[in-house]
Amino acid sequence: MRNFLAIYQREVKSYFSSPIAYVVIGLFILLAGIFFYLIVSNFVQMCLRVDMMAQQYRMAPQKMNVNLMAIRPIMHNLSLFALFFLPLVTMRLYSDEKRTGTIELLMTSPVTNLQAILGKFSAAGTLFLVMLGGTFLYIIFLFLYGNPEVGPIFTGYLGLFLLGLCYIAFGVFFSTLTDNQIIAAVSTFVFILFFWAIGWVSGFVSPGLGETLSSFSLIDHFDDFAKGVLDTKHIVYYISFIFMGLFLSFVSIESTRWRGR
Repeated sequence: MRNFLAIYQREVKSYFSSPIAYVVIGLFILLAGIFFYLIVSNFVQMCLRVDMMAQQYRMAPQKMNVNLMAIRPIMHNLSLFALFFLPLVTMRLYSDEKRTGTIELLMTSPVTNLQAILGKFSAAGTLFLVMLGGTFLYIIFLFLYGNPEVGPIFTGYLGLFLLGLCYIAFGVFFSTLTDNQIIAAVSTFVFILFFWAIGWVSGFVSPGLGETLSSFSLIDHFDDFAKGVLDTKHIVYYISFIFMGLFLSFVSIESTRWRGR
């Protein structure tokens, strides 16, 4: 545990001692704020149009679901933004160690490969948690001026965090394969994008094949979280995806140590 904490603290300090964390967090929150404003503004305009029609035809005003029409689109936008930003967070975790030569010191230290991987993974996960925490400030405005349901917000953020950890786990893996940070970031992005694309393709193939493809889609599993549905099969899928990424990272580092002997 002590070695794990040492790696974790080192990685967290390295993020916040450089502009990387502040730039990524700032841009993520700014982009989320822009789309939050656009989505909520559109929702307010729709509510006004519905009220005007109700008054014109002397009908009872129709209640608009803020969770369905505002919060769910916001959650899906955040999942998309994470796809672009998290590879930038993970690209340096091992590739920078290889580039500077400190990977040899890390591998010969008392820290095991598993402790190092989990420490780096947890540090990146902490940074992502801070990014999500910044966006929660926008959700507070909805509580000040509306009455959204708490359940879908909680499950939405839980789904976002698990989805982000999937990105990070494979970001760590691709970072172990190269000493070039750009290659690590692009490889992570393309790999994760593939698991988005199979969800889109599922609508253009036979129902049986489409259902199979959807079961592997990262974003299709997130949809229930955004709706406020907490299903254990989605949690198990994300945990399995995270485990596979960390396992491949461990195998990659172990093979590097074996080749160096």
